[in-house]
Amino acid sequence: MEKNNQNEINEKLIKPYNPRDTEENLYKLWEENGFFKPENSPNEKGEIFSMVLPPPNVTGVLHMGHAAMLAVEDIMVRYKRMSGYKTLWIPGTDHASIATQSKVEGIIYKKEKKTRHDLGREELLKRVVQFAQESHDTIVGQVRKIGSSIDWSREAYTLDDQRNLAVKTAFKKMYNNGLIYRGSKIVNWDPKMKTTVSDDEIERVEEKTNFYYLKYGPFIIGTSRPETKFGDKYVVMHPNDKRYERYESGQKIDLEWINGPITATIVKDEAVDMDFGTGVMTITPWHDTADFEIAERHNLDKDQVIDENGILLPIAGEFAGQHIKKARPLIIEKLQQKGLVEKIDENYIHNIATNSRGGGIIEPQIKKQWFVDVNKKFKMDKSNIEGIESGQETTLKEIMQKAVSGGQIEIMPDRFEKVYFHWINNLRDWCISRQLWYGHRIPVWYKDSQEYCDINPPEEPGWEQDPDTLDTWFSSGLWTFSTLGWPEKTDELKIFHPTSILETGYDILFFWVARMILMSGYLLGEIPFKKVYLHGLVRDAKGQKMSKSLGNIIDPLEMIDKYGADATRMSLIIGAPPGNDVRLAEDKIKGYKHFANKIWNASRFVLSNMEGFDFDTKPKLTEKNKKYLDDLEIIIKEVTEDMEAYKLYMAGEKLYHYFWHTFADVIIEESKGDLRSTDNKEKTSAQYTLFTILTTCLKALHPFIPFVTEEIWGMLPIKEKKMLIVESWPK
Repeated sequence: MEKNNQNEINEKLIKPYNPRDTEENLYKLWEENGFFKPENSPNEKGEIFSMVLPPPNVTGVLHMGHAAMLAVEDIMVRYKRMSGYKTLWIPGTDHASIATQSKVEGIIYKKEKKTRHDLGREELLKRVVQFAQESHDTIVGQVRKIGSSIDWSREAYTLDDQRNLAVKTAFKKMYNNGLIYRGSKIVNWDPKMKTTVSDDEIERVEEKTNFYYLKYGPFIIGTSRPETKFGDKYVVMHPNDKRYERYESGQKIDLEWINGPITATIVKDEAVDMDFGTGVMTITPWHDTADFEIAERHNLDKDQVIDENGILLPIAGEFAGQHIKKARPLIIEKLQQKGLVEKIDENYIHNIATNSRGGGIIEPQIKKQWFVDVNKKFKMDKSNIEGIESGQETTLKEIMQKAVSGGQIEIMPDRFEKVYFHWINNLRDWCISRQLWYGHRIPVWYKDSQEYCDINPPEEPGWEQDPDTLDTWFSSGLWTFSTLGWPEKTDELKIFHPTSILETGYDILFFWVARMILMSGYLLGEIPFKKVYLHGLVRDAKGQKMSKSLGNIIDPLEMIDKYGADATRMSLIIGAPPGNDVRLAEDKIKGYKHFANKIWNASRFVLSNMEGFDFDTKPKLTEKNKKYLDDLEIIIKEVTEDMEAYKLYMAGEKLYHYFWHTFADVIIEESKGDLRSTDNKEKTSAQYTLFTILTTCLKALHPFIPFVTEEIWGMLPIKEKKMLIVESWPK
């Protein structure tokens, strides 16, 4: 190494490592050099590695869960890029219709005391679009901060023109095949936002309430919601319950009820839990999913008791027009006066369904909505799915089952396969319509009694478009291929699809992962990805979910600013196998900042002891140094195997311990005497060994901590070197 060169390196390394001085500049250099694009990947193997970013919702800022996702995915793509793959990682954001509209409506009401109906559709959409753009810009900045080597030139948005065309094309094909239909079924209804809500948007909130035991003729029934009982005219019991053998299905009984005498009908159904309460229940099919299914099986009447606003209807008699909350104690008071209350449990704990996006309590309702039929048979145009032939009749449910059961899609960890199949096997038709203004408008028009579905509106005047929008998951279900230009048959679609892996949270295995398999299988006849890597939730040090109410949120941007992106990334990987929640405390992040410093200081030591070393010639090594390099080779082989098996947490931990406890604590310390030796052979052997271990470790650590490794790499006296991001993975 030339003396001037070494002095310059020593001057840089003598200062403590400061992430703020390096991270932004390095990211800019990577991007400007085009290293995030597949066209510029080292392509020694000619193999493809492609992946889509699960698009964050444009509702605010990223949290630690997002940071963990980005860290895991960036490690994957950096490793594959260094291993010679042509890598593509597609970024994007999700319009998240209900979440975004709810957020904006809340802001407007807080500031202006106005609802969306006060503003009108056009003005509200204008406000939502502005909010979404501002949120998008914030999110993109945060994704860059964590070091994500994403191809920004291919950025997509689930509500942009290209994705809108894909959505309308998919809808039309499913509509024409009879897989999308409009019908009346029970749905999750939010009286506050006045829309249907998908299962994944429901949050169960624990509530202490009263549980009432009521006399219903000769039976005792239990309920926490007496306000729904006005329409109850069926008594349901299990057909094998010996306590009720004397009753027959269809038998009529007369009894006194809330507003007078009624005639009830006995129904026998296996859905009843004989061990719960008295083993007898009445049903309210209009306002409960399980009750609705019983009514469907037995062709029973379904009476609506509560309207869309939570107000009791005329069927409630004297209580009609009252809100259910106000009416509940009054109904119980009347039942008590009539001697129909057996007892009241005042310490009943149960979970009530709320809309996680607006806080409204879910009131199930039978509504006319658009649904995807998952059990209807149709003919596959073409199929690369194991067990389903081109031209064969199949169902959407079967596509979702066989893509995984046939081994084409591997779910990691594999214990989630059982969970996946349990959900698919019990899958009901998917309600895809939402009574929202922000989102993909349903491409159906009406005129008189006619219905018209197409990508473009009808040319004749007088047609009115369906006012509803589509469930967010409909558009995000197309994500792996709509981002590659579908519905056009692009070269990129041919090259990069199916994608190599999908990395996402285990909490959306059904809502997103399964629906992508459904959409890709139906529309392309192929799987959307070959592997699914499920990460866990990021919790606080006590294992509690991070939330504002608990005051235990750790902000990833704050941690990056304090300790650097490298330390933040390592804290989210080590100790976090797929499918497991990870506990995180600030001290853990701080600890990995010390690791970055250790790498910096060890590098300074090695480079400051390279004076007079000939980097172009390999010297004869001592037995001790041969052993060091043999051990290094074993470690790199193990780490490579872990990386190939997506055991990122194990690979990261092995590299961490090797660098700190073997290289820095042992090898460097034991080499100090050799570096001072007057025996040139011992000295050059030590120099070569230290330099080789350092460069190898920097390469292997780069996917995990890209910034500090790239910064040090830039100082190494290697001729014609590339940036570390596109260097070859160590063999």
